[in-house]
Amino acid sequence: MSSAPPSLTPELASRFARLVLSHITREYPSGIQHVLSGPTDVRGPRELHPIFFGSFDWHSCVHGYWLLATVLRLFPDNAEAPEIRQLFDAQVTPGKVRGELEYLAQPLRNTFERPYGWAWLLMLCAELHRHGTVDGKRWSKALTPLADEFVRRFLDFLPKATYPTRVGTHFNSAFALTLALEYSEVMNDELLRKLLADKATAWYQNDVDYQSWEPSGDDFLSPALIEAECMRRVLTAHDFQNWIKRFLPNLGGRQPMTLFEPAIVTDRTDGKIAHLDGLNLSRGWCWRSLATVWPDTDPRRAIALDAADVHLAAGLSHVAGDYMGEHWLATFALLALI
Repeated sequence: MSSAPPSLTPELASRFARLVLSHITREYPSGIQHVLSGPTDVRGPRELHPIFFGSFDWHSCVHGYWLLATVLRLFPDNAEAPEIRQLFDAQVTPGKVRGELEYLAQPLRNTFERPYGWAWLLMLCAELHRHGTVDGKRWSKALTPLADEFVRRFLDFLPKATYPTRVGTHFNSAFALTLALEYSEVMNDELLRKLLADKATAWYQNDVDYQSWEPSGDDFLSPALIEAECMRRVLTAHDFQNWIKRFLPNLGGRQPMTLFEPAIVTDRTDGKIAHLDGLNLSRGWCWRSLATVWPDTDPRRAIALDAADVHLAAGLSHVAGDYMGEHWLATFALLALI
């Protein structure tokens, strides 16, 4: 067991913020997800996306803004706060939000960033809503039309999504539901929350004795643990206790073993292999969250917290380094520590 669990300090928050500020308006290199409907669509990231053109790809840029907004709320006196405010004043404006909406309105873009980017945009909007400051209210109001569009897309898509996607990458359904659930609670959107909860229940309620064939080679999410975290948010404490006993019946014996062993990362310059650093961080987040359902006297609580510490120790030291990880890993570190 690690000697001291990691925690978010002002110094660590500043480190994360500086990392994101170094690339959130860096246009290249860029891995855009873009459907070309004609020759006029051959444009660069900044032209396509007035706000979210940096950080290598659209979704990483979105959750980079989420990180900065969260750090600003938690540590408003940190040295990076003035630069963060200046960035949001320049970028999160009604005109630039209209530009993002115009992109989404074009043909064949109904699946753009579904569901990962959708969910992170909602998380960003929820975070800005939490601020309660004059600046936060202005930024939240400006971003609301874009959040409304992604809520509409969730409402349209989920009723026809018969099956969940259970991979450990961007298409994972449980991760998107988990983030969207947080938005629905912060914004008191009962219609969205009910749809999300009903869909999670329909998809996962009957899952039992999870066989953990993970990780895969480019996972940054644990299909098992993020499903459990999703269900923790939609079930009552009593119902979740019963569900997790069926889903991971041997958790008390640290089985399946693969959920307790940090992933090995062999090449951090390889963007896909570098995902595994994110897996260690997101597992740490999930294990910490899941630990809250058991009382101090339940040995599963200590097992979950120990697993969290082991995974965070493996991931936190690699947040900075090669750009393939550096453009996004701080987000998952922050998610685990707040």
